[in-house]
Amino acid sequence: MADLIGADLATRTLPLSGFHGGSAAAVLSVAGPATRISLRAKPDAVSAISGVLGLSLPVKAKTSASANGRHALWLGPDEWLVIDENEADLMAAVASSHVLHSATDISHRNTALIVKGRGAAVAINGGCPQDLSLAAFPVGACSRTVLAKAEIVLLRTAEDTFRVECWRSFSPYVSTLLAEAAEDAGN
Repeated sequence: MADLIGADLATRTLPLSGFHGGSAAAVLSVAGPATRISLRAKPDAVSAISGVLGLSLPVKAKTSASANGRHALWLGPDEWLVIDENEADLMAAVASSHVLHSATDISHRNTALIVKGRGAAVAINGGCPQDLSLAAFPVGACSRTVLAKAEIVLLRTAEDTFRVECWRSFSPYVSTLLAEAAEDAGN
């Protein structure tokens, strides 16, 4: 048993490894590895947590904040999804705030796809009922929504680019649905 201390007992593979799909109008790619936390906090803790995260937690519906590869997405009045594309230790960061909060590391639960191109919104709307026009869902907008039968968190990162976060167990379903819709968006 002593030989097992410090040994890797399990190796996680990235979901959708090697996946590619879409069309000229909507290109799909797998987002790089990231750390993620599900964060809950009361209004009086927002300032302190924002300070240790290096970005202001958004406090309005459908908004996000981004800085240096870190994104905070408003999901509810006291709930955020925080994503760090540099794989920083978000749990340690929020713990250093010394304010009451709840944070759960969901890095291995979630994965993300990037949908980019002039037909990106059309491809996502192949399974998502949300209005993704720039007027209704501008750059920086985010929401927890559905893509057909799967819950997703959607973030618009540019006029023609979306980050689609989903549970890794749903990723084959989400990626297949998006790939088929992206092909249709190219027609």
